[in-house]
Amino acid sequence: MPYVDRQNRICGFLDIEENESSGKFLRRYFILDTQPGSLVWYMDNPQNLPISADCVGSLKLTYISKVSDATKQRPKAEYCFVINAGMRKFFLQANDQQDLVDWVNALNKATKITVPKSYDGQQNVETQKALLDNLGPKKQVSYRTDIIGGVPIITQMQQERGEGQEDSERELLQRSHNQLPYFLGRPTQDKTVIKSGYCVKQGAVMRNWKRRYFLLEENSMSYFKSDLEKDPLRIIPLKEVHKVQECKQSDIMMRDNLFEVVTTSRTFYIQADSPEEMHSWIKAVSGAIVALRGPGRSAATMRQARRLSNPCIQRYTARIGECSTLLQLYTCLRRLTSCLSLVLLPVRCLYFCLLSHRRLA
Repeated sequence: MPYVDRQNRICGFLDIEENESSGKFLRRYFILDTQPGSLVWYMDNPQNLPISADCVGSLKLTYISKVSDATKQRPKAEYCFVINAGMRKFFLQANDQQDLVDWVNALNKATKITVPKSYDGQQNVETQKALLDNLGPKKQVSYRTDIIGGVPIITQMQQERGEGQEDSERELLQRSHNQLPYFLGRPTQDKTVIKSGYCVKQGAVMRNWKRRYFLLEENSMSYFKSDLEKDPLRIIPLKEVHKVQECKQSDIMMRDNLFEVVTTSRTFYIQADSPEEMHSWIKAVSGAIVALRGPGRSAATMRQARRLSNPCIQRYTARIGECSTLLQLYTCLRRLTSCLSLVLLPVRCLYFCLLSHRRLA
């Protein structure tokens, strides 16, 4: 049975198949620590090992997509469950059925990422004002030292602000402007922001889940490492999006409030912080797509319209029309010829009969 130690970590012994598909399970001591977000296992309880002893293996919780019962996949291994982590599956064996259930629930609970609430606009405005107030102009004072009669005399001097000082302050203001959140630092005349906020997105290669800041505009949907970044990690053009819907594989991925953005090249799996926020994102993205394409126009019709609007395609279509017209004319002539042959056949028979009658006479 897993237990919670003094450091609030979930610990216990499990058997793990360290070499995949080997069928050989080894006894290891597991520690599930949610603070660094990792699952580590040792040869024995670290308290019984030397201080310099290192862990045998480790796994980041962000790489785990699903933990479930695997008794059907490993029928010979009793009380077996599997951890799906990217391209690898870790099969583990519990002590009994209750131990299996406890470990599966604990791992699934630890791997669910909670999305923090986005900052309030008022709080961001106050942060901006505080930064600008702290960067206010400060008067610099210089001193002049004169030696009169062997005695140093220090005199305060009022110095005008020069070009170098103005340049340094301008650079400082520019640096502070770049450190502001992206939606505050952007110019007001830029594209209209329809929706923004934090969500959790699945990676394309490692299949791990990371928190990203999403920004929905009129023509695209982009995501950033944080709201302080100015350059997006990726921009998804809305014209390439086929559909946005609640993910039907949410139970398989063990993710709540999961929706998918299906594009031409990839499907993006995104987790919101609540069901309301998930439906809000789906509605916002779908509305932006409809506004971009027009009502009743799907991605397939848009591609067909762009294809037919190509001049080369139009010339090719015109030639095909001409060819089809000639083909129809040729078909009509052949039918007419066949009809004439049918009509002339009795006349020819009558002619040959008369000719043979004259010869006999």
